[in-house]
Amino acid sequence: MSLGLYIHVPFCGRKCRYCDFYSLPYRKSSAEEYAAAVLRNIRHYSDKNVILDTVYFGGGTPSLLPAEYIEQFMKEIRCNFDLAENAEITLEANPNTLTDERLEKLRISGINRLSIGVQSMDDNELEILGRTHNAKTAEKAVYAAQKAGFDNISCDLMAALPNQTAEKLAYSIDAMTALPIQHISAYILKIEKGTVFDCDEIRRNIPDDDAAAELYMTMVKKLREKGFFQYEVSNFAKKGYESRHNSRYWKCQDYIGIGPSAHSCYKGKRFAVSADLQGFIDFPVQMTEITDESPCGFEEYAMLRLRLREGYNINDFPEYKDNLLKKIPNLLKAGYIAFDGENISLTESGFLLSNSVIEYLVF
Repeated sequence: MSLGLYIHVPFCGRKCRYCDFYSLPYRKSSAEEYAAAVLRNIRHYSDKNVILDTVYFGGGTPSLLPAEYIEQFMKEIRCNFDLAENAEITLEANPNTLTDERLEKLRISGINRLSIGVQSMDDNELEILGRTHNAKTAEKAVYAAQKAGFDNISCDLMAALPNQTAEKLAYSIDAMTALPIQHISAYILKIEKGTVFDCDEIRRNIPDDDAAAELYMTMVKKLREKGFFQYEVSNFAKKGYESRHNSRYWKCQDYIGIGPSAHSCYKGKRFAVSADLQGFIDFPVQMTEITDESPCGFEEYAMLRLRLREGYNINDFPEYKDNLLKKIPNLLKAGYIAFDGENISLTESGFLLSNSVIEYLVF
């Protein structure tokens, strides 16, 4: 049995204007208490009978933590799990936190994949987003990571930003793909309730649905031309550099989440930790709430698998096969799916309308 481990680091230097993830300002005392709680919880889930083949430090901004904390976490993980020799171990990072010294320490601790929150290579767009770095800082961070020995680097890219044009997006893609990176997570901006972007001024200036669709298709085409294969709705990689940890989510494979707001799918149940740092610190073991007693049934499994380029095999749940076969011809005719008699997968046009296509197929 293989397992993934996700550790949520709930600290940020400053909240981005579009972000609704759980995060708080970094405080040294809180970080120390948080780190101790993470170590306790790693020991709580200890299981030497499973192979831990992916570890993911997400946030927040994990790279804000002292590298020594990450080193402690990795040491505890090795003591409490059978960590695979070829395990993918990812850490999310803000470009302006990646000093040469920190990168070297992270590499020595066992981190072998970086996910760098670049978002755009246009300084005006970065300012609108509320990012604390500029394009030059992002470029320097990637090259510093390469120099430190990282050969599996991902960058985040956002599209459909306020007043964004196809030319601006193409510029960011050209600049980003010129860097020594192997993966891009590319997202269409979504206005989340309660964020700074949740206002009329931003809504007036973001591209409408048609314009956002054109930007998405521009992004897909441009990234393909640059050698980045679309293996999931929002993820692109050079061959062999697909995110193994995130693929666990889409394939309904087991993973444990540690930290405030972290989610898990483990031993036949989904459960979540409340978004409460102090509660996470105070309890000897993180308090979790069951969110699904029997996950990965047909609807969820098919919905997640269809996010992947490889798609869904209609024989995986034979009892739903006839219903799927009735719906497939309409989607084939519209050009939204490919079907080889067993496997359904979305086309580029299908990815653009993935929510609607998947809902029609599955529900």
